[in-house]
Amino acid sequence: MTTTLPRQLPLALGHEPGYGRDDLIVAGSNHAAVDIIDRWPNWISPVVVLAGPVGSGKTHLAAIWRAASNAAVLDAAEIGPGALEKASEGPVLIDDLGAAPFDETGLFHLINTVRQAGTSLLMTSRRWPANWPTTLPDLASRLKAATVVEISEPDDALLSAVIYKLFADRQILVEPHLVSYLVSRIERSLSTANHIVDRLDRAALEQKARITRPFAANVLATFEKGQGEGRD
Repeated sequence: MTTTLPRQLPLALGHEPGYGRDDLIVAGSNHAAVDIIDRWPNWISPVVVLAGPVGSGKTHLAAIWRAASNAAVLDAAEIGPGALEKASEGPVLIDDLGAAPFDETGLFHLINTVRQAGTSLLMTSRRWPANWPTTLPDLASRLKAATVVEISEPDDALLSAVIYKLFADRQILVEPHLVSYLVSRIERSLSTANHIVDRLDRAALEQKARITRPFAANVLATFEKGQGEGRD
């Protein structure tokens, strides 16, 4: 009779991604965006938009700016009269704007308040402002005067450095060829890198195994199969 050993259940150790300035890795794909965040409050325009795809690091940069500026955070749905008081008192952050319709008149007045009060407004978006669903000419004019900085998908150097750091944060030493393999296989997204490293860490604890390339290949195959089933 074959005895199946029980698998070890990994503890939820809470390896949340760090969003501090020391956790930020700078590479070609995000250099311009990092530079604009580091240069605050000496911005040429009081309104800055960080535009880039999902997983490009916009949230991390916004968190760094919020910590440095003590900015008030507004949801896109909260743009309106109630936001003007916050904008008159200090910097304001709006994350992920432009994906859905929003109060255009409210944003127009918000930008005007920021300009008049001498404060700052940082917005992040998956689209360039020119591609937002705006129909108000006055708002379009204000957005043209904003500083727009593009963040592209992570390049190999950035993705590799992030994966190394994610493993190091978990006190896991990995070989360079494993990192190169992961970079070549996963979606080019910092959030996906974090998710994959977490999966590998948990699977290794559960199975009491080392994270080798064959081990990673099996975990990735399971992950990709699950994603495919989820899209059906």
